[in-house]
Amino acid sequence: MPAAPSSAPTRSRPTAAALHRGLVVAVLGFASGLPLALTGQALQVWLSVSGLDVATIGFLSLVGLPYTFKFLWAPLMDRFEPAVGLLGRRRGWLVITQLALAGGLVAMAAVTPNGPPGALQAFALLAVAVAFVSASHDVVIDAYRTDLLPPAERGLGSSLNVAGYRAAMVVSGGLAMIWTDPVQGGGLTWPQVYRWMALAMAVAAGLSLLLLPKLPVLAPRAGDAGAGAPAVAGRQDVLGFLAVLAAVAVGYVATQQVFTPAAGAVLGPWLATGSLPAPLQARWIDLAALLLGLGFTLPLAAWTARAARFDTLLGGLRAYFSQPGAGLFLLFIVLYKLGDAFAIALVTPFLLKAMAFSSAEVGVVNKVLGLWLTIAGALAGGVLMLRLGLWRALMLFGVLQMVSNLGYWWLAAYGKGTLGAVLLPAFDWGFVALKQATPVDGSLLAVIAVDNIAGGMGTAAFLAFLMGLTQQRFTATQFAMLSAFASVGRVWVGPLAGVLAESIGWPAFFIVSTVVALPALAMLWWLRATVQRLEVTASAPLDD
Repeated sequence: MPAAPSSAPTRSRPTAAALHRGLVVAVLGFASGLPLALTGQALQVWLSVSGLDVATIGFLSLVGLPYTFKFLWAPLMDRFEPAVGLLGRRRGWLVITQLALAGGLVAMAAVTPNGPPGALQAFALLAVAVAFVSASHDVVIDAYRTDLLPPAERGLGSSLNVAGYRAAMVVSGGLAMIWTDPVQGGGLTWPQVYRWMALAMAVAAGLSLLLLPKLPVLAPRAGDAGAGAPAVAGRQDVLGFLAVLAAVAVGYVATQQVFTPAAGAVLGPWLATGSLPAPLQARWIDLAALLLGLGFTLPLAAWTARAARFDTLLGGLRAYFSQPGAGLFLLFIVLYKLGDAFAIALVTPFLLKAMAFSSAEVGVVNKVLGLWLTIAGALAGGVLMLRLGLWRALMLFGVLQMVSNLGYWWLAAYGKGTLGAVLLPAFDWGFVALKQATPVDGSLLAVIAVDNIAGGMGTAAFLAFLMGLTQQRFTATQFAMLSAFASVGRVWVGPLAGVLAESIGWPAFFIVSTVVALPALAMLWWLRATVQRLEVTASAPLDD
């Protein structure tokens, strides 16, 4: 981590090598975004059209749990490098995880979530497996990108990464919704879509194998514990990971067998005196049990890692926490995207169920036009960061993110039909078609435009901030930890969002999402000097 602030960073024209690095980052962003949507918002659409209720869909957002725990196995990806002599650092893991994702998506396509008893549980377990591999895939991509880009290119590089993964979400989210619309679109089934996405991941594996530049292998240094020269044998790292995994399994069993009955015994009689329907009462009990389980499992896993001498994990964490303000940064990372995550946690069921927009209309506006606007916002954010600097970009874009949440409140309370409609003509582009002209609600279009532009800007600045916090010799471990904390809101907010939306209504829910964004902005103001120390000049060396 850079130790001294810079003044008026100097900028230079991008070279051909820098442009090549930017293209690589964009391609990897696309590979990262494709499976993310398939375990997130695209999955919500599949569940919505299958007839599942909003609270259940909210709880099924927990299939993304591996994204919040990926730092537990990221050290193994720092420690071990498949085919490192042939492919260089990181690329072996890229090929392995991309092929595994292709297989996992094919398996998901073979199960129907609203099928016979047990089908939903099997579907959820497969989705968790895909999310696990996807999270591992992201660990490698994040580490590869951070190692590839010099500090001066990280602002624009993060913008290109956002552009790439949002473009992928246009495909796996927006185009998929049009493909599956039985009236306006292509009439494909969701299993067919998932099989096509599996083919795309197999192609990505081929590109990673053949076209990505090699990263040099780090030379060992005395005293290192991590990627270059681990202080313990690889066998001890594997045993440490298995011990932590066992601790998580114990926490899961304890949640099911102890905390869920306890939460029911304590909250059940009190909830029964209210007016909430029985299914919603059960969701509040599940949520309380989940929080109790987390409070038990996380300390247990931390103790187990120390007892099992999982030194590659502990070494990377110790190196991170030796930096000034490390603990406060973790709290800020959780809070910065929390309001945004709260608002968009269930935006697809909100638009389809509560607002009664058609699948094709949501696909075109929210998943295609909206995501392209996010790409535009991310690119604009990267360009603006060259002039604003990191701290001012985080503050400005954070305010815009917060204000954009009010658009959903307005849409829920007053918006549908207020701004008229725009007629989208029929089209057939070969890979996607709209059979007949479709009216697009003007209010929906305005809200999605503001939200996606602001979100793209905020994400670009946020990724540059995360890259500035990592050290090169622990890139996978540290970036996985930081991005895992960043995903806390996106994953863990889902159960609360579903229960809260059904309990207080959508307008009040979106007001809450706006208020939730305020603590991060206050904290950013307080951390101003510390964040500004992450600024680098174009000539700054890589931190190792």
